[in-house]
Amino acid sequence: MDETLIDDLPLARRSVLPGAGFFYPDEFEEAAEDAAAEEALAGVETAVIADPDADGLACVAILREVYGAAALLPTGPHEIEDSLERVAEYGGAGIRLFVCDLCPDRYEYVDEELDAAIETASEVRWFDHHQWDAEVAESVREAGADLVVGDSDEECTADVAVRTLETDIPRHLVELAAVTRDHDLWLREDPRSDDLADFSYWSEPEDYVEIVAEHGADLPEEVQEFLAEKRVEKEALIELAVKRGETKEIGPWKVGVTYGRCSQNEVAEAMREQGADASVIVKPAGSASIRGTEAFQRCHEVAGEVNGGGHPKAAGCKPDVYDDMLDYAHHWTTRGAVTKQVILDAFRTLAEEEDAEGEDESVEE
Repeated sequence: MDETLIDDLPLARRSVLPGAGFFYPDEFEEAAEDAAAEEALAGVETAVIADPDADGLACVAILREVYGAAALLPTGPHEIEDSLERVAEYGGAGIRLFVCDLCPDRYEYVDEELDAAIETASEVRWFDHHQWDAEVAESVREAGADLVVGDSDEECTADVAVRTLETDIPRHLVELAAVTRDHDLWLREDPRSDDLADFSYWSEPEDYVEIVAEHGADLPEEVQEFLAEKRVEKEALIELAVKRGETKEIGPWKVGVTYGRCSQNEVAEAMREQGADASVIVKPAGSASIRGTEAFQRCHEVAGEVNGGGHPKAAGCKPDVYDDMLDYAHHWTTRGAVTKQVILDAFRTLAEEEDAEGEDESVEE
C-alpha cells in the first residue's frame, strides 16, 4: 500500500484513519515479531514480556538494573499468548521470565502458551496492577507463575516490581515508578508524568528503556525538545477529537463520546471539564479507551462487557464487531458509530443493574 495515502493527508482527514501499520498483513507483522524475538532471546538469561507503555517499560528498566541484560518482548493486552509462545520456542532452557503490566481477560486465552513457557523457564514471575478476575488469577498461579497484583487504586506495575523484588532499587528508578504511577493512575500531580507517557508513546521501546534507566523521570534536554515538536500535532489531534465529542445521558451519568486518533487521557480530561462523568474515546483501529472520574469508577466493568478490562477509572476494549474490511470502512466513515453504540449499551446495562439494585433495596426496606 502507498503510505502517502494516509501519512500525507491533511491532519483532519488523517485523524479519522489508523496508521499505515494497521494495513500490513498480520502474517508479515508476525514474521517480523518472530524474528525479533528469536534474536532478542538468543543467549539471554532473563526475558520480560511487557506492555510497551511507560509503566511496562519502567518495569523493564528496573529488571535490567537487577538482573542485567534482559530481552524485551513488547506486548499488547491481546498479544500475551503470542509472546509466551515465543519465549517457549526461542528462549533457552532455564530462562528467567517476567510478565509485566498485562492481564488476560480469560485464562483459556493463555493456558497452553503459559504452560509451555513455564516448562521452558526456571521461574515465571508476573507483576501487574489491573483488575484481575479471581478465577483467572487463581489459574495463573496454579499453572506455576508467581503472580503479584497490586491495588489498582494505589500502585502501578512499576511500584509492584520495586516492592516485590528482593533487592535495593536505585533511587532514580524508585522515583521513576512513582512518577509513572502519577500518570498511570491519572493523579496528575507531577508534570513529569505526562512527559514519560508521551515519550513512551512516540519512542521505540528500547530507546525509552535506555533513557529512563539512566535518567529516571528527569528526561534529558534532547528528549524534551523532541516532545515539544511532537506535541504540536498532538494538541491539534486533541482539539479535533474534543470538537467531535458529544454527551449522552445514561442513567445517572453523563457520558462523553468521541472518535479519532488522539491522546485519550487529555481528551477525557477536556470532556470531564465539560461535565462528563465518564468518557469514551473510540480509535480508528477499532479499540476504545474508557475514562472515569470521581463520579464514575466502573470503567473496568463497562470494558468487561465488550471484550476488555482495566481499572475503575481507566480501561480499554475492542468490541468484537469487525468481521471484514467493509466493517472497518464503515467504522471510519461513520466515525466509529457501531463501536460507540456497543460501548454506550454497556453503560446502559450497568445503569439498569444499578436501578434494579435500588428497587430491590427499596422492597427490602
